[in-house]
Amino acid sequence: MSTITSLFPTHIYRADKAGPDTLTAELEVAALSLSRDDIAGIKWCEKHGYNGYTSYASLNDLAWRIPVFQKLERILDRHALAFAKALHWDIKGGRPVCDSLWVNVLPEGGSHTGHIHPNSVISGTYYVKVPQGAGPIVYEDPRLARMMAAPPRKKNAPQEFQSHVSFRPAPGSMLMWESWLRHEVPLNRAEGERISVSFNYVIGNRES
Repeated sequence: MSTITSLFPTHIYRADKAGPDTLTAELEVAALSLSRDDIAGIKWCEKHGYNGYTSYASLNDLAWRIPVFQKLERILDRHALAFAKALHWDIKGGRPVCDSLWVNVLPEGGSHTGHIHPNSVISGTYYVKVPQGAGPIVYEDPRLARMMAAPPRKKNAPQEFQSHVSFRPAPGSMLMWESWLRHEVPLNRAEGERISVSFNYVIGNRES
């Protein structure tokens, strides 16, 4: 008799309708306002050839600056705690604390190349506007670089066996993953703007 044991799972936490439609609508207004008014962010995007707008390098206090982001952060806090528990982390009385969150506005032709989020433990994205044809988020098997001479997977292989897995989010949905997981957003082929709010969590004290 033989058995196969599955080890070392990679978890993606998903919540559809994580926030009410009113919150998502407020976030869209705030994101578009920032994309017009955040001069430092606009200049950073131009300097680094970023096709679109992100507040990642210009504003690190959105939850303090704009109330709707504080509302979002409170929702995210609950989900981050639930995810940490599902991962069976021994955080010794601590809790996930939002370290940063930022706006992304991708026009047609914009993309996010593959990357990870250093210095955090949970990362994720809340989706504000996802027009028809907008790029999904794509996760990469973290073992990919070590597979060496392994044969490619069949095209019809189950999702958990694939080297790259795509998720097509909807407005109001939210995804979380462990920050070491490499991911990307392919070319946005939609005519409208793809708007999202990304975030990072660290482990902090309950008093923090």
